[in-house]
Amino acid sequence: MATQLTRQIDALKKRILTLSALVEENLRRAFTAIETRDPELAAEVVDSDFPIDLMEVDIEEECLRTLALYQPVAGDLRFLVTTIKVNTTLERLGDLAVNIAARARRLAEMEEVVVPFDSAGMAAKTQRMITTSLDALVRGDSELARTVLMADDEIDDLDRELTAALHDAVCARPEWLDPVLLLLQVSRYTERIADHATAIAEDVIYMVDGEIPRHSVKRAVAEAMGIVSGDTPKT
Repeated sequence: MATQLTRQIDALKKRILTLSALVEENLRRAFTAIETRDPELAAEVVDSDFPIDLMEVDIEEECLRTLALYQPVAGDLRFLVTTIKVNTTLERLGDLAVNIAARARRLAEMEEVVVPFDSAGMAAKTQRMITTSLDALVRGDSELARTVLMADDEIDDLDRELTAALHDAVCARPEWLDPVLLLLQVSRYTERIADHATAIAEDVIYMVDGEIPRHSVKRAVAEAMGIVSGDTPKT
């Protein structure tokens, strides 16, 4: 039974890695389509989403089947729970790639908006967060995952800076309103991608260390507010 469970987990690791690679590639192409104003590349992103959806469903069903058949405990159980959560997150990332690609197709038909902001750099940093969180998953490296948590605030700051730059641009050039609104949506999608990278990193920390980071943060805030004491048993 233990050998069969090990084989099943190894197979699931390969499948989640395959899905990760597909999603990463679609995100890369979506951001490239925005940067190069390439509607054909954007269309490829949209067409590539269906296989991602199918794989996400297959992986979830396989995880649930493994839980039912082998009733794993400890590390194996945490791995399966983490895989189910990461699997769902990857599907959502795939949807965000499609959303960005759809905006790229529309932007390609409009006048290009020029703002003093490195939007490509923001996209690259977000993609690095995704890559790092997935590398942490593959390696089972919670310390690497924690670096992703620290990077999220930077993307939030960049999102605010881009919003301000786009606001200034449309005030100076009101005829840019439509493309600016699309770029604002892309900025929001980029920020959500960073949030999903953070979620994957938190899942990795749980898988490796058995710790739920957001619970630790809430507890620290509660202790600072005097709601609970440092001696209160952790749940």
